[in-house]
Amino acid sequence: TGAMCSLQRQLEIQESQLQRTKAEKERLQEELRGRENQLQAMSAKFCSLREEQKHEEMLATVEKENCNLRQVVTEQQSKLAEQNELIGALQGTVSQLQAEALTKQYHIHKQQRAHEELQSQAEMLQDTELQTRVALERVTSRFERFRSKIIQATFSTAGMKPPQAELTDEEVLEAMQKIIDERIHFHQILKQKGIK
Repeated sequence: TGAMCSLQRQLEIQESQLQRTKAEKERLQEELRGRENQLQAMSAKFCSLREEQKHEEMLATVEKENCNLRQVVTEQQSKLAEQNELIGALQGTVSQLQAEALTKQYHIHKQQRAHEELQSQAEMLQDTELQTRVALERVTSRFERFRSKIIQATFSTAGMKPPQAELTDEEVLEAMQKIIDERIHFHQILKQKGIK
């Protein structure tokens, strides 16, 4: 954005200079037209003087003024050519600055689109994370209830002492395995005695 502002300021300066140069060119053209009109008037005057056969001194003065006017016209034409060259250079600079400004705007727009896309992906990931957390909490809650029921069923069996502290999963599994082994052993004894 800073580069864009800098380019915009340069563009405004170049356009202002171009306008001033164009105004100077128009002024020079107007002055050139005035000089040409003056030259034509002097030429007409000179012809009139020749037709009327005025004094040679007057003719020499008019001719001298004529030469001076031609020199001024030549100088004005030279200045006008220089102004045209300057205008061409300024127009080239303005075109270049406009192209750079368009390029900067394209890159900024591209970065904005990439940022918006990343922001959208981040929001989707946040939604997924939230859903995963909710599902994990639900599963954890169900697992804790299931574990509590297993512990309650295991240690409410006759002959099992209720736990005095927090039980690990291995301790719960050992207690369940003990009950299962005792039931299998008891079942085998009944089977050997023929009791259904």
